[in-house]
Amino acid sequence: MRVVCPHCKSVNNVPQKESYKKANCGKCKDSLLDTKPIELSNADFDEVIVNSDIPVIVDFWAPWCGPCKMMAPNFAKSASNFPLKALFTKVNTENEQNLGARFGIRSIPTIIIFKDSKEVHRVSGALDESTLNRMVTQFI
Repeated sequence: MRVVCPHCKSVNNVPQKESYKKANCGKCKDSLLDTKPIELSNADFDEVIVNSDIPVIVDFWAPWCGPCKMMAPNFAKSASNFPLKALFTKVNTENEQNLGARFGIRSIPTIIIFKDSKEVHRVSGALDESTLNRMVTQFI
């Protein structure tokens, strides 16, 4: 399966397994098991969505948004539960207004799940970790 490196955003081919002890990027050699959400911009958004065979979870947020700040730790904790099962990403709608407009983001935070390069689920509002985990599990 193709996965995007969370460090250098290069595409890697990884055998599909139930769990992984080790998986490193072929380009930068950093671990593909790092689950920290990565920032996406207009320059790399489509590349990441198209080249990921695992679901891509996108958090559309803004730095001035109170609910976004409250949800950020839950989003990061949820990401840690899905190494090489889902890719957690963030889009700052202040910096990437064109992506917010492109996806019709009317309120933040908004989570969009992409699978096979297509939007498959969308929810607005701050979510707790268990709700995020259940939602992501549906699309793995």
